[in-house]
Amino acid sequence: MKSSTCWPSFFASPLARALALVLGAPLAAFAQTLPQDTILLGAGVRTRPAYDGSASQREDLIPVVRYYGKPWFARTTQGVLEGGARLELAPGLNAGAQIAYEAGRLTSESDFLRNRNLPDINPGASFGLHIEWDGKLGPAPVSLLARGRRHMNFDHGARADLRLTVGIYGDERVLAGVFVQGTWANTKSGQSFYGVTQQQSAATGLSAFDARSGPLFASIGLLGSIDLGREWLAVGSVEGRRLQGDAAHSPLAERTSNTYLSVGLAYRFRT
Repeated sequence: MKSSTCWPSFFASPLARALALVLGAPLAAFAQTLPQDTILLGAGVRTRPAYDGSASQREDLIPVVRYYGKPWFARTTQGVLEGGARLELAPGLNAGAQIAYEAGRLTSESDFLRNRNLPDINPGASFGLHIEWDGKLGPAPVSLLARGRRHMNFDHGARADLRLTVGIYGDERVLAGVFVQGTWANTKSGQSFYGVTQQQSAATGLSAFDARSGPLFASIGLLGSIDLGREWLAVGSVEGRRLQGDAAHSPLAERTSNTYLSVGLAYRFRT
């Protein structure tokens, strides 16, 4: 039986509430919170699953990036490291094209994969389009992003994201918010990451499995930042992610829920 994390109890805990204030992600996602000419550059550490659905947890270094020019941009504030060009269609409404980093699935990071000698899926990149609205619901800053991305290795298919971020607290030094995201995968994407071919089934003893297009995962997270002075911000995030659709039923999914946690430091440039 696949194990899962109890999300409601975790996010209601004092630890999660503290993390929302002490950690958080760089809230450059809130366009109203930081001026457009504010640039963030830094680094952080993250604990994450070897892949979504893995029971193995790994740690790595991650960048913290926020740059919005005209028309170029680069950021890590919307769930992936991405950069490209944007065009303002109306106040608060932007459309653009991006290239993004796409994580792989490394056998060496997962005991489950290593014991079955399953092949690596190397990290790569994707290209795609997005449309994003930044506005307010009452006093709360809101960011709504719709994004499509196709892996540059076409065998790894395409994905689409819908992400909503809402500010829930803000003062002169501390910002906090919550985000939800749904991600969908086409058949090639689902099959490359969660399918088991007949050949792999014969070699590993796992059941053959065809992963079709549909929902891939849903996530909810807490984020915030702390101003440490004129030039420095403490940043990070806590996110619960749950597999959906065929990915959740794949023989490669040891569990259906995973947790991501990050903390970092960013230097603030003002142009």
